[in-house]
Amino acid sequence: MNEACPPLIDGNAAAALIEPLTELVIRAGEAILAVNRSAMKVEGKSDGSPVTEADLAADRIIGEGLARLAPNVPSLSEERTHQARPPYRDSFFLIDPLDGTKEFIAGRNEFTVNLALVTEGTPLLGIVGAPALGVIWRGIVGRGAERLIVRDGAPPVVEPIRTRLHPPLGQPWTVAVSRSHADARTKAFIADRGGAVRAELGSAVKFGRVAEGKVDIYPRLAPTSEWDVAAGHAVVTAAGGKITDSRGAALRFGQRDDFIVPEFIAWGDPAAARG
Repeated sequence: MNEACPPLIDGNAAAALIEPLTELVIRAGEAILAVNRSAMKVEGKSDGSPVTEADLAADRIIGEGLARLAPNVPSLSEERTHQARPPYRDSFFLIDPLDGTKEFIAGRNEFTVNLALVTEGTPLLGIVGAPALGVIWRGIVGRGAERLIVRDGAPPVVEPIRTRLHPPLGQPWTVAVSRSHADARTKAFIADRGGAVRAELGSAVKFGRVAEGKVDIYPRLAPTSEWDVAAGHAVVTAAGGKITDSRGAALRFGQRDDFIVPEFIAWGDPAAARG
């Protein structure tokens, strides 16, 4: 897509962008996998979180790609927050070029490339790529979600996905929990669902598992950043789920100077969400 995109992108325009955006996520994932984790340089950011050459390589690929595909649409990346100009009232891209940097540094495979298109404060399109797992989850709200299996340069295998209904009364929920983060409120929320089965996962892989119906719910009742959530938000919603705060209210993106999401719950079954 060579022409400039309009500043407000709807579902039709998003559908035209999803294939080239997916290609950007694939290329960013390849750049991450090309980095030698045992020899790479790890630096600390001002917030104490780590950044590696893999983060920066993936961000460069996505940033340059978006500038070609949609030059009139602003973008916000975790690695370029100094360039951000909130609030964003129309459409903007929200990027985490390497979500789960701690997982990556530790040698685990549950790290992701997150790319979202947010329109009027709500994620409309989301792509979550897990390059070491060979999986991409993507979706456009109102148009469905898909899982792509990517293997060794072959054309991706594309499968439609959908969230699942919450378990019948008396049956345990499967709850996605972070391997790297834990907080008292989230633990209490899970404890309220007696017999809940915990699925320990890293990064935005948790959203992907909710979207494809392998996990019932993913609660995070502690602050995180918008770029950690937006792409998964769109994928889960497109797959039939719902993302709310603990009171059942919708989340808004691109409106805060600190880019913080105070809390969220990703529900596979919208009927289970608190209202």
